[in-house]
Amino acid sequence: MSAVFLVIDDDLVSQFTARYAVEQCGEDSQIYVCESAIEALDLLTQLRKEDKPIPDYILLDLVMPEMDGWEFIDKLQRYNANINTTKVFVMSAFTNSKDREKAKQHQFIEGYYEKPVSRNMIQNMIK
Repeated sequence: MSAVFLVIDDDLVSQFTARYAVEQCGEDSQIYVCESAIEALDLLTQLRKEDKPIPDYILLDLVMPEMDGWEFIDKLQRYNANINTTKVFVMSAFTNSKDREKAKQHQFIEGYYEKPVSRNMIQNMIK
């Protein structure tokens, strides 16, 4: 079965580059794209209701209106036990040592990458 990716980013260019990077890995992956963390939580709820596979990988922007990436992670942790198999990677356009350190210490985050996302980054994530 192919991997399922969820890209959560409010920037259209970042959405495109993340999708393109995943597609360039040569895998037949399913890719969901959400413009907000709220939309992503709604999608996860819908997938669970419809008994569809939840994402294997989440590419998460931290700086978004309404609900930032950190708030999303807090809600995601309470979402459902099944989400524990999902690997979350933070994507940031800003080099912020505070966020990078917080991501390193956070048990739910697998890695921190600077935008734009590349094919090599995706390949490193799925190893």
